[in-house]
Amino acid sequence: MNSSSKSEQEIGLETVVNQPPLVSVSVSFPKFTRRVLILGVGPLARDLCQTLLSKRTGFTEVVGFLDKDASRVGERLVNPSIIGTYDQLFEIAERYQVHTVAVCLEDRRAVLPVQTLLDMKAMGRDVVDGHYLYEEESGRLSIDHLKPSALIFSTGFRRRLVTMLLKRCLDVLVAIVGIVALVPLVLLLSILIKVDSSGPVFYRQMRVGLRGRPYMIWKFRSMRQDAEQSGARWATSEDPRVSRVGRWIRKWRLDELPQLINVMRGEMSLVGPRPERPVFVQELRNTIPYYDLRHTVRPGITGWAQTRFRYGASKEDSHVKLQYDLFYVKNLSLALDLRIVIHTVKVMLMGEGAR
Repeated sequence: MNSSSKSEQEIGLETVVNQPPLVSVSVSFPKFTRRVLILGVGPLARDLCQTLLSKRTGFTEVVGFLDKDASRVGERLVNPSIIGTYDQLFEIAERYQVHTVAVCLEDRRAVLPVQTLLDMKAMGRDVVDGHYLYEEESGRLSIDHLKPSALIFSTGFRRRLVTMLLKRCLDVLVAIVGIVALVPLVLLLSILIKVDSSGPVFYRQMRVGLRGRPYMIWKFRSMRQDAEQSGARWATSEDPRVSRVGRWIRKWRLDELPQLINVMRGEMSLVGPRPERPVFVQELRNTIPYYDLRHTVRPGITGWAQTRFRYGASKEDSHVKLQYDLFYVKNLSLALDLRIVIHTVKVMLMGEGAR
């Protein structure tokens, strides 16, 4: 062999060294960074990439996308670009030292590189479904790209009898203690509401609850008595219909306290998807996929969507909120309920998120 010729190992090393730099999410920590390669270029792939980019923790790098069309290599989609094709999966995973391959293909039957993925799995690399990784990282379900079969065969959405019994017992216990302990506060708020504006202290409104059954929700009145003379409409930021006292009790979420009565009656839970009005439910179920799945559990005074997303004031907001609601419905547990309650108390003390 000629001494001036290079060995295959040397050539391979030069190939790796001369590759273009990775596109990272933020400041990286090489020893602990998880490098993610996204298989696919569709809407789910882009949404997943944006979610990973938004984490800003420095522990995840998005290497790039793979597409079946070689002519698109180099095209930039979000921040990373398309860096190869499906048949280059193994080569690119080795080159960039990929830890996780996220499969985000719309039609997997015709193009999924099954054998390569099996080999990578056997070698210790993570091969994950794009929907699962999106759910894990964002705390919501990607309902726009989700097929019914993914929900039907999902390991979530389980209703363990012990969990539901304990959840109901805790609801009743907290509701009883809360109603008794908050009597002085209720009297004070009642006086302030009456002095501030004419009308009743409490108001009742029809909402949609468990299994789509309507019920009357109780709240402290925070709007003027004639707030909906022109019909139902979404609440907005700095809503002019809100009274002076109403704006204050909304800021601290005190207008929701009478719903402890609904919890006692079994119409609501402390934690669950926030109930909507029938007029909005009918409108939303016609435009948002899987909307009625949120009615498979009792609605709550607070919920996962309330801790993760802003106040819903439009169809678009409701669309995003449903993704969080379905994450809660799928992963319902007492531990998740406790996490939501703790976060809600923090929000109440800071006066965030109200309208």
